[in-house]
Amino acid sequence: MASMSSHGSASWTAKQNKAFEEALARYDRDTPDRWLNVARAVGGKTEEEVKRHYQLLVEDVKFIESGRVPYPYRNSGASN
Repeated sequence: MASMSSHGSASWTAKQNKAFEEALARYDRDTPDRWLNVARAVGGKTEEEVKRHYQLLVEDVKFIESGRVPYPYRNSGASN
C-alpha cells in the first residue's frame, strides 16, 4: 500500500481539513461537480487530492467502526 504522503494527503493543514469537512457537508454526493467545489472550498488541493482524501477518510471510518481501533479516551477509571 502506498503511503499517504505519496498522495499528498499528509500535507493537509488543520485549516484545510476543517474546510474539507465543511465542504463535504455543503456539497453532498448529488451535487454536480462535487469534487471541484470541495477542492475550491479547501484551497490548494486538486479534485483528485480531495477525492483521495475522502477515500482515506471512508477507509478510516470503516476501520474504526469495525472495532479494530480503541477509543483513546476510554480507560478503566472513567465514569460513563
